[in-house]
Amino acid sequence: MARISVQEAAFDLAAELAGFGEGRADVGAVVTFSGLVRDDGGDLAALEIEHYPAMTARAIEAMADQAEARWHLADCRVIHRYGRLVVGAPIMMVATAARHRAEAFAAAEFLMDYLKSRAPFWKKEIRADGSTWVAAKDSDEDALKRW
Repeated sequence: MARISVQEAAFDLAAELAGFGEGRADVGAVVTFSGLVRDDGGDLAALEIEHYPAMTARAIEAMADQAEARWHLADCRVIHRYGRLVVGAPIMMVATAARHRAEAFAAAEFLMDYLKSRAPFWKKEIRADGSTWVAAKDSDEDALKRW
């Protein structure tokens, strides 16, 4: 069963992955991804992420359940942060464990695409001259079509 965390606190990637997928003879691959706050324009002070707690974890759990069933995952871990995050701060991580690398990679990409486009988070970019809500990108929507 997937372990999902929606949290304000930073996470330690190494600690989260310690023992991930271990103790299972059927695991031949572990794939991990960690997303960071990126500043494309050079003037981002922070990214503010909001969510609705009663909905967010359940929505991510449903997607993780789909990934586990579709790719026969042995283990799955998703962390997504909210609150005010500075440039370079970790936003999220996905880890998948499966019998074969293709399954682990596909499941991780599926979850990352979902988190980027469908998870119920609202992101605001904070800059010296003001703030703006981040709009959905066509490229992120297009990435979902392959699933």
